[in-house]
Amino acid sequence: MRVPAHSVCTAIRDDIVSGVFERGSRLTEEVLARRYGVSRVPVREALRTLESEGFVVTRRHAGACVAEPSEQEAADLLEVRMLLEPLSAARAAQRRTDAHLKVLRGLVRLGQERARRGEGEDLRSLAGWFHETLAQASGSPGLIALLTQLRHKIAWMYAVDQPARPAEAWAEHGALVDAVARGDAARARALAAQLAERQGAAHRLRRAARPANVPRAGRVRTSQRAVNTASGRN
Repeated sequence: MRVPAHSVCTAIRDDIVSGVFERGSRLTEEVLARRYGVSRVPVREALRTLESEGFVVTRRHAGACVAEPSEQEAADLLEVRMLLEPLSAARAAQRRTDAHLKVLRGLVRLGQERARRGEGEDLRSLAGWFHETLAQASGSPGLIALLTQLRHKIAWMYAVDQPARPAEAWAEHGALVDAVARGDAARARALAAQLAERQGAAHRLRRAARPANVPRAGRVRTSQRAVNTASGRN
């Protein structure tokens, strides 16, 4: 059975973001097809998509390679996100559904509970889920797509420190949800801008390091695996 190209794209992107494929390493169709248990056709399509997203570049005499973004490019991404997230929150205040509010309030409750327990890894996941839901509540497919791509690329380029006062951070998330629930777009925009600025300050640029005498091209850290086509996220 032919694997959908979007499942292969998601798998390759996830491996780039997690560091399985190092920056600058070659991405050959044959190796990728074997790794994910697919033909070369969906791999070729996935590489084209990832190149359009900025994760992959095509180099003369080398073919497809993992991109190597500069520090300025990484900084620009954070700045763009700080502009788009307040816009997303303002639109969510105008377009959200009761279902969106239910999920957002539930995430705030969980975040506050996990913050009291000091469960940092759970908080990171919950924060990601919160911002994805808030973006969905904006009702703007273009904005949702941009924010999703930004989150992937920022996760690839940055590590994030946990907030010094996680309970206060989740109280701010709760205040943002209250503004969205009231339909107060101006307040939602302002609170989202404050959150984005605070979160931006917690980001530390990742600096990829390669062991000495290990060639860059085609280096992969983990063993071959097959794509789970039933749960493609892209």
